[in-house]
Amino acid sequence: MSEVFEGYERQYCELSANLSRKCNSASAITDSEQKKQKFSEINSGIDEADVLIRKMDLEARSLQPGVKASLLAKLREYKADLNKLKKEFKRISSPNAHDELLESGIADIHSVSAEQRDRLSMSVERLNQSSERIKESRRTVLETEELGISILEDLHQQRQTLLHAHNKLYDVDSAIDKSKKVLTTMSRRITKNKWIVISIIVALVLAIILILYYKMSHG
Repeated sequence: MSEVFEGYERQYCELSANLSRKCNSASAITDSEQKKQKFSEINSGIDEADVLIRKMDLEARSLQPGVKASLLAKLREYKADLNKLKKEFKRISSPNAHDELLESGIADIHSVSAEQRDRLSMSVERLNQSSERIKESRRTVLETEELGISILEDLHQQRQTLLHAHNKLYDVDSAIDKSKKVLTTMSRRITKNKWIVISIIVALVLAIILILYYKMSHG
C-alpha cells in the first residue's frame, strides 16, 4: 500500500474521531457563544476532512489497478463516514436542534451516543490497522537492510579471497621464473663441463697414442 495514502488515512481517522467527540459534546453545550465556537471548530474540521478525502482519492487513482481498487473501496467507506458526520453536524447546528433533541427523548440520545461510539471504535480500529501495516513495512525494510549488509560482507570476503589467491599465483610465477633461471644456468654448466670432459678424453687418447708410438719406434 502507498505510504502517502496511509498518511492521509491516519490523519482522516484521527480527525473523524475528534469530530465525533466534538459533535457529541456540542449537543450538551447551553452557552450560545461556546456552542458557536464549537460549531466553527467542527465546520473547519469537516472542511479539512473533505480535503483529506480528495487527497486520498487522487493518490489511490495514481496507483496500480489492483491496489487502486482496494483503496477506492476503502475510500467509499470514509466518504460515507464523512457524510454521516456532515448530517450529524447539520442536525445539531440547526436553529431548532434543541427542541428536536428534547422531543427525541432519552432513547434517541442513547441511539446517537451508540452510533458515535461505533464510529469512534471503527476509527480506532482503522488506526490500529494502519499502525500494524506501518510496523510491517518497517520490519520489511529492516530485514532488507540486514540482507544487504550480509551480502556486502560476503562480497568483501570473496574479494579478500580473490586477492589472496592472486598473491599466491604471483608468488608461484616468481618461483617458476627463478627455477627456470637455475635450470638454464645448470644446463649451461653441464654443456661447458661436457666439452671439458671431451677435451680431456681426447688429450688422454692422444697421449696414449704417442706413448705407444714411442715404445714401438724404440722397441
